[in-house]
Amino acid sequence: MSKVIAARTERTASKAPASGVALKWKRWRFYLSALVLIAPLAYLPEYFEDLALSRGDAGLGQREVGEFAVGPWSVRLAEWQIAPPEREGLAGYVKLFTLAQCQECIGHIKAIYLRVGEPRSLRTAGSLFSGSPYRQMAEVLIPERTGPDDEMWLTLEGWDGAVHQARVPLSEASPSTVQWLQQRKGRP
Repeated sequence: MSKVIAARTERTASKAPASGVALKWKRWRFYLSALVLIAPLAYLPEYFEDLALSRGDAGLGQREVGEFAVGPWSVRLAEWQIAPPEREGLAGYVKLFTLAQCQECIGHIKAIYLRVGEPRSLRTAGSLFSGSPYRQMAEVLIPERTGPDDEMWLTLEGWDGAVHQARVPLSEASPSTVQWLQQRKGRP
């Protein structure tokens, strides 16, 4: 038994004393590990806001544009995020909008489109809204030549083949996009 104890004391005696840096590292790695656990808490409010928006608890989007009568139907339009359009690679800049159909409209509307500028035909009606009638989403392309005074065209197609359109000024639909366009005006 004494040989085992003697061997242990020799091993511990032969170790060099720890340097000051090593002692500080051992002390501070506890604080660093606590910081790693606490740092994500700063992002929780933003996470819960995004979660409420995704579930529909915060409405259609961050900013509701309003209710629009399009022919015999009415729809509520909202801007998903109050932010400038996002770059989508070669496609250009896009902006996400959400829409909800009125209770009486559900079952009568075949398709809903949204685009910047007047569509030449139904084939160029714009971005198609998809999703349930209570919340449909579409990414609308913002062309390079778009000006702050332009209008967005909302096109509704019924199951009976009827097509109805409404204009929404871009300044009313998305003030953040208008501000972004004014900032970009001097750029190529």
